[in-house]
Amino acid sequence: MSAVRARALAALGLVAVLATTLSACFFAPAPMPSSSPDVSGVSAELLPYYGQQLDWQRCENDRFDCATVTAPRDWADPSAGALDVAIIRQRATAGERVGSLLVNPGGPGVSGYDFVRDASAQLVPPDVAQHYDVIGFDPRGVGRSSAVSCTDAAGLDAFLYGIPDGTRGSAQWDESASQEAERFADACEANSDGLLPYISTADAARDMDLIRAVLGDTTLNYLGYSWGTALGARYADLFPQRVGRMVLDGAMDPSVPGSLVGAEQAIGFEKSLRAFFADCGDREDCPYAGSVDDKLADLGALLSRVDRRPVPAEDGRRVGADTLLTGIVSTLYSPGSWVLLRQALADVENGDPTTILASADAYNERIDGVYVSNSTEAFTAYNCMDYPQDSAELQQQAQDRVAAEAPVTAPYWFGVDVCASWPVPPTGVRAPVSAPGAAPILVIGTTGDPATPYVWAQSLAAQLESGVLITRVGEGHTGYNQGNTCVDDAVDAYLVDGTAPTSDLRCG
Repeated sequence: MSAVRARALAALGLVAVLATTLSACFFAPAPMPSSSPDVSGVSAELLPYYGQQLDWQRCENDRFDCATVTAPRDWADPSAGALDVAIIRQRATAGERVGSLLVNPGGPGVSGYDFVRDASAQLVPPDVAQHYDVIGFDPRGVGRSSAVSCTDAAGLDAFLYGIPDGTRGSAQWDESASQEAERFADACEANSDGLLPYISTADAARDMDLIRAVLGDTTLNYLGYSWGTALGARYADLFPQRVGRMVLDGAMDPSVPGSLVGAEQAIGFEKSLRAFFADCGDREDCPYAGSVDDKLADLGALLSRVDRRPVPAEDGRRVGADTLLTGIVSTLYSPGSWVLLRQALADVENGDPTTILASADAYNERIDGVYVSNSTEAFTAYNCMDYPQDSAELQQQAQDRVAAEAPVTAPYWFGVDVCASWPVPPTGVRAPVSAPGAAPILVIGTTGDPATPYVWAQSLAAQLESGVLITRVGEGHTGYNQGNTCVDDAVDAYLVDGTAPTSDLRCG
């Protein structure tokens, strides 16, 4: 959480794996793919795009195939130029091929290409992989696709780790943070080759339909995590008759305004902090003693202290409250990272910010001073286009909720909104989706998910005409391949055989 990143839609880390079965189900047929592009119902102006033949090349040490899909820059005016969407394919390993399975890991801004390349063995279990060509792609604006570009590493350091002048809440602090937001937004406009008006979830969803078609599939099979659920839900609402087997894990609610998205996440992360401190208990390496409330109070005191007196790091950066909170948030995505958080907090209490800074760097995809992706720039571009500016009343409502329900996080959660300086007005709307007539869509929510709170999964499943809610009872972000065989069995059965639960499923 930076002083100038007020809209906190958090990115997803890689997931782990496990698998099994479920009864009481109905069947969703999945037509076999064609070897030629699917151009059925395509208008003449889109035919050059939908009819393109992919030039697949072996890549990544010959373990995968890679290709580039050419998409309209402006879907409303396909004659106004094109952009590139990079895709990667892990071929079906054996058995009867169902088709292609597109995968998105979240963000917005996380590379689906890298996700499949680096985690294909953990992404889907073998009985799913043998039936599908697993397809990773970098959405428009991201990574190897035609990408948003804003500034160099020093500029990103200033944007993500910089500490505004003055005292938090003062006119000087607000002015300093606002100037940094404006510098970043201006740099994005100057360096992104005119892409900014076309970087939205709706545009990326239309790109997914194009990918489906050029792969020769008549329906879209899809596994989306976190923001990838917003992408999948938007696709389903735009193209309900083309939905194949769709799984949306760590669901977002497309009807929630931006300010309330941030508020729900702040509350979710504070609940996860409570779970972390309850687990911490009387462990020898727990940085604080006493009750959960006592430990939260100690953490609040630490945040306040480093906000007043940032802790210097060996590389010359300083860790203030915003960077400390980013590092904390990064470790709350999975209980497996709680041991790291215990160490990081103890170290900061002793004046050493190395571990917490490494956690913040991982969140921001910064390695040895180099940003290895454009995730921050793409993240900002998508959010600024997807979320209309909320009224002052709604923003105040969000801040009041966070102050009441997440008091430790509240002073550092809402900073200056960089989207207020964005050079392009937003085009997105916040509204329910229904996808009338779509095949069953599995929506997975985890009761203790901090980044995509469980209530969003409940809401999305209810909005979708064919939504089926799968609940994982537990902590952490997302539910599939997290060691819960009940969840994994249900998803695997749907992806492999097309069998979906006939009613909502709760997995303890």
